[in-house]
Amino acid sequence: MFITIEGIDGSGKSTQTRILEETIKDIAGCDCTLVTREPGGWEGGQALRDLIIKEHFLHSWTEALLFVADRCEHVTRVILPALHQNKIVLCERYNESTIAYQVWGRGLPEDEVRRLIKTTGLPEPDITFWLDVDVEKALERISKRGEPDRIESDRELLERISEGYRSLWKKEPDRIRRIDAKGTMDE
Repeated sequence: MFITIEGIDGSGKSTQTRILEETIKDIAGCDCTLVTREPGGWEGGQALRDLIIKEHFLHSWTEALLFVADRCEHVTRVILPALHQNKIVLCERYNESTIAYQVWGRGLPEDEVRRLIKTTGLPEPDITFWLDVDVEKALERISKRGEPDRIESDRELLERISEGYRSLWKKEPDRIRRIDAKGTMDE
């Protein structure tokens, strides 16, 4: 099973992914999960992650292409082998992040971004959990972690991205499950 966890920066993806992993292990009684993230969830991927997070790109498509390039290697090297071993894969960020961040956040045409993603032929998640939190709460959480990166510090960008996730959820409510993430970790 392929599960993705989505949401804006500060929504609790890492925390909730760890909780979900522990819950699955408790129920299944086995080490049958793989937890990974994008960008950079593969050996050698940290260089791409650093570039994406730290660099300001001049061309409007550079960031989107780097995210998709990272995903191609990540899926091929990490996710598909785990799925072939019948593991439950929990991945922080995937296609919905690319669409929300690049279309709503950066203003790229949705049909072109979707075409780019589809061209890769990579698997669709079985289910996506969208952690929905307002930007104010997300920024509060981010500030407690330390210095925000270039994406985390852009309030207007996060507002647009949040609206993107909402739109994606409305289009696919059966696959994308909205979770109210404004509460505590346990809530």
